[in-house]
Amino acid sequence: MMSPEEETPSTGGEGDGDSGHVLLQALKSSSTRKEDGPAKRCLSLPSPSEVPGRAFIAATCLSRDLPTRRVGAARLCVRDGADSSAGVTCLISNSEQGCDPFAQTQRSKLQHRRARINQQINKEMRMRAGAENLFRATSNHKVKETVALELSYVNSNLQLLKEELEELNSSVDVYQNESESISVPMIPLGLKETKELDLLVPLKDFISEHYGEESILFEKEIKEFMELRQAMRTPSRNEAGLELLMEYYNQLYFLDSRFFPPTKSLGVFFHWYDSLTGVPSHQRALAFEKGSVLFNIGALHTQIGARQDRASLPGLNQAIDAFQKAAGAFNYLKENFSNAPSLDMSAASLNMLVRLMVAQVQECVFEKMTLLRAQHDFLTWLQLAQEAARVEDVYSLVHQTMTQAHVKDYVPFSWTTMVHVKSEHFKALSHYFAAVALCDCPAASDAELPEQEKAFMQFHVTMPEGPSLRVLLQDPEERRKLGKAHLKKAIMKHEEAMRIHGLCKILRKMDILQEVLSFAHKRSLSKYSEIDHEEDFFETGDAPDIHPKTHQKPEIKSPNFSQVKVTDLFHRLGPLSVFSAKNKWYPARRVHLMRGENGFGFTLRGDSPVLIAGVIPGGCASEAGLKEGDYIISVNGKDCRWSKHAEVVQLLKSTGEEGVEIDVITLQGSEGPKAADKKAAAMSSCSGMLKSNKENSRKSLMNSKSASTLLVWSKKSKRSKKSTYGVPFTAVGDNEAMY
Repeated sequence: MMSPEEETPSTGGEGDGDSGHVLLQALKSSSTRKEDGPAKRCLSLPSPSEVPGRAFIAATCLSRDLPTRRVGAARLCVRDGADSSAGVTCLISNSEQGCDPFAQTQRSKLQHRRARINQQINKEMRMRAGAENLFRATSNHKVKETVALELSYVNSNLQLLKEELEELNSSVDVYQNESESISVPMIPLGLKETKELDLLVPLKDFISEHYGEESILFEKEIKEFMELRQAMRTPSRNEAGLELLMEYYNQLYFLDSRFFPPTKSLGVFFHWYDSLTGVPSHQRALAFEKGSVLFNIGALHTQIGARQDRASLPGLNQAIDAFQKAAGAFNYLKENFSNAPSLDMSAASLNMLVRLMVAQVQECVFEKMTLLRAQHDFLTWLQLAQEAARVEDVYSLVHQTMTQAHVKDYVPFSWTTMVHVKSEHFKALSHYFAAVALCDCPAASDAELPEQEKAFMQFHVTMPEGPSLRVLLQDPEERRKLGKAHLKKAIMKHEEAMRIHGLCKILRKMDILQEVLSFAHKRSLSKYSEIDHEEDFFETGDAPDIHPKTHQKPEIKSPNFSQVKVTDLFHRLGPLSVFSAKNKWYPARRVHLMRGENGFGFTLRGDSPVLIAGVIPGGCASEAGLKEGDYIISVNGKDCRWSKHAEVVQLLKSTGEEGVEIDVITLQGSEGPKAADKKAAAMSSCSGMLKSNKENSRKSLMNSKSASTLLVWSKKSKRSKKSTYGVPFTAVGDNEAMY
């Protein structure tokens, strides 16, 4: 199979003519080798005077043109990039569970534009990498000048493309709910894009070489897996889309166990584009594929959360659940994957995303409280003020995270600005609600005083200056003075939020956010003019900050992978406990057994497949060549890989005088020890066999841990209890009997 790095470049071009074709032919015949590091090329190049500048650079820098997607029967669409020679043929699966990215919906159009920009960024980055290599390698001054000019052109293109992608990532209004209610927009994430992957040849080769099976018999399973991957690229924005991603993620567990040995590479590259920058990355490690799918699970949760109608209680609950699950997916990714090649999956970026999701949950909790609190008494207004202060607190933390060195240049400016605007907006709301509690609610009666006094003692970060707390709560004029101070601070924060909002061109186009900020500002001004008296000659003091407090703490919900049940597509290869990529076995042996006076002379143990746990010295089985540790894979031509103990026993008992033919395999490194004493009982031999295989199992597990990849699955992750990776003999049941 030709690797992605060795694809034949396209000979199409605009205005290049024969000269471009000659150069591309030279490129084809050149020695090109690309490992995980920088490309190494040996090229015989003509001088730049023989070829037009653009064609010269393009031919010397590109080893392949834009990728082509192919999949079964679906819709064909030709997309044109910035360069007319870069037409991309795309064929997208129209699965029932997936969604057509070319359907006429705003979200699909957005994702389609993102895919196109990713392809163009990929092309320009390959151009730049090749030009930089050529600039360093050549000593020809004319060539250096031409390449330097082209590099500046490519860098300008890249900057424009990244700005266009940033604007797409800032189009949060596309993902919002379309109801008429006015809500502050939430920040969703776009899905990571990936390239088409053809696994047919590498998997068929592995099945033939490793499992010794006719690979053509497994084409259906391979194509089914590839169709699942294709559908996973365009999931629908609902529970069906999440289940589709989860199903593919769970199938990757089986694929990893079946086809990715710890000491050998399958030769397949997984290509994914960064969610925010569009920069492509690729790795051989299946962990990169797993991590990218997990990222998309989190991203899809953010889109589902952003589309909910937060003017209703059910919508708010669904939004809270979606953002909590998004936080859980990103947190799980951060804790269980390391050394990610793309910035969106780095620890710093994932930490920022987890905090952002938690902040959006907290914002939904605040909105939920405003719906639930129908009676707005003094204590309710204080609780609302503290909830708003809590939202401001978490958004301030997100803003600090977004402005850190490793994240600042990566996160879209509109995201950072919106988070800052929300921080100031909710701080203003907290002071506004405090003012309403003091000015609109009647003074505390003697019966209400103890409860209100207790609540007010924990309300401010520092106690306000002036009279005692009891006097403050019972004197309307003192309450008005403190309320006026809170309103003054609220107005200042509203104006600061509007000022920051005006600094971002993208946010200025967002009418909903503008309307929310303007409404809150006018409401505070109206309240201030209402309580401001002409005879007020005192100077309004500075209100203390409000202590943040919430009645519903956000929960980070880790993904529940067991929620979506899947069946191993390649289960016909046999139980994973034995027939996996990490186990090796000797070629299958066919043994003809005749029943003796004392039976066949061996001990069977376990299920799927049944193990020969002991062989009686001198018995029929021993003379036929059966060994302790052999696995029975067929009896008289009937496949027994998945057969239970009782089923194999029944097949053996049903044999007549002609005997029985048994196919067995022996795992390499798991052969049983030779009996030290020929007179030892069969059960003793079996016991020694079990002990030996436990040691081999431990060695096998230790050896598997030595394999390292660029993107590794952390030791913190836990395998399912149902999974068995060592020699499975240590996990079989106790159903053992002599035959």
